[in-house]
Amino acid sequence: MHHRTVGDLMTRPVVQAPRDMPFKELVGLLAAHDVTAVPVVDGTGRPIGVVSEGDLLRKSSGQADPSGLLPVPHLEARERAKAEGASAEELMSAPAVCARPEWTVVEAARVMSDRNIKRLPVVDETDELLGIVSRGDLLRVFLRHDDAIRDEIERDLLRRTLRLAPSAVTVDVTEGEVTLDGSVEARSLIPVVVRLCRGVDGVVSVTEHIAYGTDDTGGPTLAA
Repeated sequence: MHHRTVGDLMTRPVVQAPRDMPFKELVGLLAAHDVTAVPVVDGTGRPIGVVSEGDLLRKSSGQADPSGLLPVPHLEARERAKAEGASAEELMSAPAVCARPEWTVVEAARVMSDRNIKRLPVVDETDELLGIVSRGDLLRVFLRHDDAIRDEIERDLLRRTLRLAPSAVTVDVTEGEVTLDGSVEARSLIPVVVRLCRGVDGVVSVTEHIAYGTDDTGGPTLAA
């Protein structure tokens, strides 16, 4: 099976900011390219952080309310320094959390979830910036057509990988939701089929109604 990687999904070329880019130019850069964040790079072009709209918005949220109705927000020293920053290096979130182009969608999604970030600069083994991948980019795998998902499961997974006869298990895919019907020889094969189906790009869920001939798991006999 072919799984699309971060390298397949990332955006390139990358809009980027030098570490000394002033605040106002950063705002203009995001607006001009209709992006919400850019990597900040050092003199060699390697990412050292990411500056986002959220980082820039601290400039406004950290100030006193002109009407005097809202109290001055309390910020930790680091957050206060960022709110008062004037250049990309002072405003950015650092260090840059990066991905590699060979990562799977699962690897990138887990890093984003664990670190609570929305995008990852993509670098090669020398830390050279290759692209950037966002949460929206990762979600593109779920735009695959149902027919393409079904064909991959039937051809690559059931027939080539598991060597099942075409009539053994039928596959229906609706809006990425896979339903499996049929029968296999051994009960232990059923969770294998389900796990492999779940790993196919674009699959949202898997429901199985698969009977078996022999219970080779040592569990209670439930074969139809």
